[in-house]
Amino acid sequence: MHNSENCHENVWILSGTSDGPAIVNKLLKLNYVVFVSVVTHQARKSYAENPKLHIITGKLNNLSEITNFIENNKINYVIDATHPFALIISKNLNEACKIIKKPLFAFERKSEIKPFNNFYYINSLKDINKEGLINKNILLAIGSRFLNETASYYLKYGANVFTRVIPRYESISKAFGSCIKNSNIAILEPSKKKGNILEKKLCDHWKIDYILCRDSGSYAQINWEKIVHESDMKLFLVKRPKLKYKNPLIFLDYDKLINQITKKFNILE
Repeated sequence: MHNSENCHENVWILSGTSDGPAIVNKLLKLNYVVFVSVVTHQARKSYAENPKLHIITGKLNNLSEITNFIENNKINYVIDATHPFALIISKNLNEACKIIKKPLFAFERKSEIKPFNNFYYINSLKDINKEGLINKNILLAIGSRFLNETASYYLKYGANVFTRVIPRYESISKAFGSCIKNSNIAILEPSKKKGNILEKKLCDHWKIDYILCRDSGSYAQINWEKIVHESDMKLFLVKRPKLKYKNPLIFLDYDKLINQITKKFNILE
């Protein structure tokens, strides 16, 4: 059904492949024109072709690029559905929307972990107790940005460090350019089939004692939780950063987010 009320409204969403496609499909059905920013060409494949969908690939480097994009493409609403730990882009989005007075909506994945005996929340990547690390096999599932720095820290205290990175050029190059032995690096996508978790086989093969990951709410995190819950390993989960915005309008549900946009609620009032 053609909705004349929003047929000229443009929405810009910044997201990965977990939440972006679901939000985009809902917006397209309501006749919005949608712009999606993704970091990699691989992420583009998660979005179906549609004449009202425009996909932009690559990183946004600064505040000026963001404000120019919003103004040049006549964006009416901005949705920040980026990774919970993507603080820089979220900060820049917040500042840009304030400058040019555009509403910003944030979508955040729920953190639904149920603590168990061998689960530990920690505040940062280097918060595993240094005592007792000697000859422990620790698997870093933290992405590639802080991989070398984190690996170096735990190697210094006698741990044997392993990592799993996703098959992306930047992740692979940073992994093999790090201080981690090449034989201790695995490249694989997070498993999405409940009955066949490759990460479990990886942990068994490497005889992993500790797993370090971040509370992102991703498929990968869910896999690590399941694997550790059924084993003698320990899971160390880095807490999410504090809320990205001073006065955030954050949604944990797709439909509530979309409903708020269709109400034309002005968060600047």
